[in-house]
Amino acid sequence: MGNVLDDLKKQNRTVLTEIEAKQVIKNAGIKVVATRLAASQKEAVTLAGKIGYPVVLKIASPDVIHKTDAGGVKVGLNNAADTKKAYTEILSSVAKKYPKAKIEGVAVQAMAKPGIEVIIGTSKDPQFGPVIMFGLGGIFVEVLKDVSFRLIPIEKRDAEAMIQEIKGVAMLKGYRGQEPANLPALIDVLLKVSALVEKTPEIKELDLNPVFAYKDSAVAVDARIVLEEE
Repeated sequence: MGNVLDDLKKQNRTVLTEIEAKQVIKNAGIKVVATRLAASQKEAVTLAGKIGYPVVLKIASPDVIHKTDAGGVKVGLNNAADTKKAYTEILSSVAKKYPKAKIEGVAVQAMAKPGIEVIIGTSKDPQFGPVIMFGLGGIFVEVLKDVSFRLIPIEKRDAEAMIQEIKGVAMLKGYRGQEPANLPALIDVLLKVSALVEKTPEIKELDLNPVFAYKDSAVAVDARIVLEEE
């Protein structure tokens, strides 16, 4: 995790912002949606123009875990006016719900094209240690709990089995004319997440939700990492 982890230790922080988490994930060789931090409304508009519309704005704060619930996410912004309005609304909404939150700014990212949403996460079991999870994202993980688990570290055959074990695997293979997901790409992400957590015992929790699975790749749209307390 390099400098990101060192900086967090100095600040006595255990929760990474999305931008910090994405940098860690990117350093592990996993594709992520490009995300930049804006410290002002003007900077958000400048970054959005460089990234290219449409864009997404998200609150950047280690104290706001559930960004959507806090009104901290605005999607489908198509121009500078939309971006200015969204920036103001995000800060206003988060300030009301998290008045004591440390706000580092607003993350600006490209609006990724829709894909099959999957979730890849890790946590630490008190008895067995680090565990990795795979499943369909969105309502499928929240309502149906359609997920599979393995102890870390995993090998390729474990990753393959995790994908095949979920009930929604048919969606990944191309359901009713939908483009199939690139299963080797998902296997690669699972293996890289496993390797990252294995070599970084400071990671307590890690969530990539969602990962958009396409026919030719897999890209992490959002990332969350929580470290062990000292």
